[in-house]
Amino acid sequence: MTVLSYADSALSLLPPVVAILLAIFTRRVLLSLGLGILIGALLLNQWSVLDTGVYLGQRVLSLVWDDGAFNAWNLYILGFLVLLGMITALITVSGSARAFANWARQHIRNRRDAKLLTMFLGCAVFIDDYFNSLVVGSIARPLTDRYYISRSKLAYLLDSTAAPVCVISPVSSWGAYIIALIGGILTAHGFTETGHLSAFVQMIPMNFYALFALALLLCVAYMELDIGAMRKHELNARKGNLYDETKGLPPGANADLPEAETGQVHGLFLPIGVLVVATFYFMVSSGADALAAESLPFTIIGAFEKTDVGSSLFFGASIGLVVTLLLAFIQKIEAKMILKALTSGARSMLPAIYILMFAWTIAGIIGSLETGKFMASLASGNIPFALLPAVLFILAGLTAFSTGTSWGTFGIMLPIAADMAMGSHSSMMLPMLAAVLSGAVFGDHCSPISDTTILSSTGAGCHHIDHVLTQLPYAVLVAVISLGGYIVLGFTESVWLGLASSCVLFLLGLVWLKWQQPKNTNA
Repeated sequence: MTVLSYADSALSLLPPVVAILLAIFTRRVLLSLGLGILIGALLLNQWSVLDTGVYLGQRVLSLVWDDGAFNAWNLYILGFLVLLGMITALITVSGSARAFANWARQHIRNRRDAKLLTMFLGCAVFIDDYFNSLVVGSIARPLTDRYYISRSKLAYLLDSTAAPVCVISPVSSWGAYIIALIGGILTAHGFTETGHLSAFVQMIPMNFYALFALALLLCVAYMELDIGAMRKHELNARKGNLYDETKGLPPGANADLPEAETGQVHGLFLPIGVLVVATFYFMVSSGADALAAESLPFTIIGAFEKTDVGSSLFFGASIGLVVTLLLAFIQKIEAKMILKALTSGARSMLPAIYILMFAWTIAGIIGSLETGKFMASLASGNIPFALLPAVLFILAGLTAFSTGTSWGTFGIMLPIAADMAMGSHSSMMLPMLAAVLSGAVFGDHCSPISDTTILSSTGAGCHHIDHVLTQLPYAVLVAVISLGGYIVLGFTESVWLGLASSCVLFLLGLVWLKWQQPKNTNA
């Protein structure tokens, strides 16, 4: 069976475009992803139905069994989802979630404070985007539900403090990965005087999308700047409809679970706190073991670069579940209630697992089609140097949007950006690399097939496409602000003038958002 490559063909865009457009217009995610997968498999196998069937069987099997061994990364992530669903359901059954909501009502004054606290938690839990979205969602959901904040708004809060925070934090799985990538690129091009960590830190103010996504989120949370579909969801939430009930239960939601009357606030914070500490420990420990195996000295950044995120999340969640069970036994929760919580919690994660597995499958097919390479090749034409940062931002965004992966986009686009910089103005190396990082996060934010987007909606207990459509206007606004900054940066070769111009555009954007608000909106 011969599998074709479409690295030089626009046909490589067909599967992601079909999947994304169908998901947006039909709002049936699995059907849309399934058709995208089928079209991609047919393309790879020259439209042979038999070969396509065999190929799809192998591709699906590879999600759990690959190269003669279990696919540990996928299984650990799926296991983490199931365990976190169990932990969340147990916390609900113990009454601790309700106790936290009642406590918050006495200490959190209004909807605005609830959103700001959620944003603060999202920025504080920065070690990994998956971890951020799911764990902060578990903590914040009882609080935002209490103040009738829509699940779509919660998903936006989670998603916009996951990747944007991780991509500018050196002590995170993202930061370590990026430092390793740019370190190799800088060394290959003779930039030996600039330390890899130092280069990463210098790029933070150049990462316009991440910075202004966080800034806009703060303003939206504080000023109630709701537009488009988000306003509709927020108005429905004020009436008690936190999510669209006509679509059924969203992933991660638990309905009709009994709640004990003896729940206490520590029943929520202790298991989640243990989960956070245990996961951080396993991330550092697995990274340290990898460093030792290569006879490399231990550093925190080095450990995060070598860490095994999947196993760390799984083992951290396992310990968190044990602590949650112990608290339930101490609280004398009935065994049948505990069993119901465990089964209901695991079952609540099945929709997210299905979507994630479909997304992984189409991502693998898109990788075989080499869609990312085709997108990257579009930057190789006769483009004026002054426009290169802006063009790289756009292409990285389109690549991440089409492939559903910012990490994959980093791997493809960063070396190309470096080669372009060396072929013109080497002094623009870091700004052009930062433009790629920025664009990749933007595309990842907008893509319905992005795993981070999927898990943010899961953490919020929100229907996936509702999250995509409500977040999209904000993401596009920040992209326009960032694009303006990169255009100015390209023409002036000044990061600070680029940043200043983005600040001006940001203020204009806030004025526009404020103008869109009805006169009777209250915080």
